[in-house]
Amino acid sequence: RSGAKMAARGCDPFFAFCCPEAAARRALEVRHGGGAKGKGLFATRKIRKGEIIFVEKPVVSAQFLWNALYKYKACDHCLRALETAEENAQRLLGRFQALPHPEQCGIRKDLHQLCPSCQVTYCSPECQQAAWDQYHQVLCLGPSREDPNHPLNKLQEAWRNIHYPPETSSIMLMARMVATVKQAKDKDWWIKLFSQFCSKTANEEEEIVHKLLGDKFKGQLEVLRALFTEALYDELLSRWFSPEGFRSLFALVGTNGQGMGTSSLSQWVHACDALELPPQEREQLDAFIDQLYKDMEKETGEFLNCEGSGLFVLQSCCNHSCIPNAEASFPDNNFLLHLTALEDIRPGEEICISYLDCCQRERSRHSRLKVLRENYLFTCSCPKCLAQADDPDVTSEEEEEEGEGEPDDAELEDEMTDV
Repeated sequence: RSGAKMAARGCDPFFAFCCPEAAARRALEVRHGGGAKGKGLFATRKIRKGEIIFVEKPVVSAQFLWNALYKYKACDHCLRALETAEENAQRLLGRFQALPHPEQCGIRKDLHQLCPSCQVTYCSPECQQAAWDQYHQVLCLGPSREDPNHPLNKLQEAWRNIHYPPETSSIMLMARMVATVKQAKDKDWWIKLFSQFCSKTANEEEEIVHKLLGDKFKGQLEVLRALFTEALYDELLSRWFSPEGFRSLFALVGTNGQGMGTSSLSQWVHACDALELPPQEREQLDAFIDQLYKDMEKETGEFLNCEGSGLFVLQSCCNHSCIPNAEASFPDNNFLLHLTALEDIRPGEEICISYLDCCQRERSRHSRLKVLRENYLFTCSCPKCLAQADDPDVTSEEEEEEGEGEPDDAELEDEMTDV
């Protein structure tokens, strides 16, 4: 559905991207708490452990630029992995490798479509149409796709030269936001929608941008703003192109962008796990898969997935807890976010996710607060942090051990991976 249709119905935007929307509205409400926490998401009925609380499409999403450059082939709209599981494994292994049970791979190459003008690839005619209807008319490079002097190509090249892997954000999220408003019939609806994402004070914005761009961030930000303006300027959005507005846009993407990962190989593994097999065959298959992952990690390192980030309206209303009662995942090999309950949730209870990964959650309170402060600019007051309030302000032993002989950059990157 287009923003215009949703605007015509006069609905608030929080549930507009949920599928189905009505079920999410019946189970949840967004409350504006004021104070440091701002918005929060609350259950209005009992939600059982393991239940999918909602499924949501992003407002905009984009594959990371280095990830795409390294030939991680994904749908330009929904990030669905485009390689078969076997092709995926072979690229990551750097050699030929046949996979057993190839019929468990769900990739449909017969549905793949190229943009007739710029040749970017989509997983289906539906994705090609959705991208064209929302933002691709503005961003389509046409025959200039390989032209290094095209303003959009210059913008992407500048971003790659500033923001190296592990990637945590993409300038193309911001480009798609602008292009969406430019193409929209009801531009005000979309501008209002983007304003729902949390905004920070000037000082906080500066900290986030500094985190994303490193020490030379002021000069780099100005370079990016000039290229962004050359490529995309729009009078209606003139504030987004001013120095302050561009920094705000950057901070919005930095704090609200949700990392996404897709993989045809992991889809194949899940399908294989579900097969009913005789015990010996099951053992052989599990051993094969374990070895496959070990070999891939040796060859490619930890970067196994198509990776990108997206802005999700309802998910961005979820506050953080170090003991979350819900978690986000992407089980459909595309950009659809599934929020699943980790425990029973009572009516009126707040739904919280963790902004930290599993390893970070097990660290000391001091370590957790350091990561949250640096990346999200708040001090956590969840039950776990309050219970540990009197703990000494020392970093976790395992963190200190990891830090020995490790440069500061590596620690910084480790913490940044979850921005």
